[in-house]
Amino acid sequence: MGSKSDLKIMSAAADTLRQFGVPYDITLVSPHRTPHRMVEYAESARKRGLRVLIAGGGGAAHLPGMVAAFTTLPVIGVPINSTLSIQGLDSILSMIQMPAGVPVATVGLDNAANAAVLATQILTLTNARLADALEKYRNTLKDRVLRTIEELRKGGFQDDV
Repeated sequence: MGSKSDLKIMSAAADTLRQFGVPYDITLVSPHRTPHRMVEYAESARKRGLRVLIAGGGGAAHLPGMVAAFTTLPVIGVPINSTLSIQGLDSILSMIQMPAGVPVATVGLDNAANAAVLATQILTLTNARLADALEKYRNTLKDRVLRTIEELRKGGFQDDV
């Protein structure tokens, strides 16, 4: 993340990765205040054993795109609706409008948990344990919806399915 103020959003990614048992590194690498640190972090990520990077950014949101420019690892951007942001639109556009050849996979505004799920999905390509954990997680989501439908039906609600 680019600043400490992003932690309230980005901690959801850490929580979700922890739930899946995925080790993670969380730090501040500002493209504006510590650009050399950002470059070193991105360029050394693969050597340090990282496989997917999640980068959050508010306002102009340079962090995800700049990190993507300095690594060939997948980068998932989390647009953050910061105090200087235009309701998050500037952050979203800076991530989804990356030039050809330097992609940033982008999740919804303030949705760091989804970034962690996407990172986990990428990691399941080479990790059967994570694939099983993700399958259980998805089944939990499905079961939660089915329970809600049952509760609604008991209350007189009829769905059209």
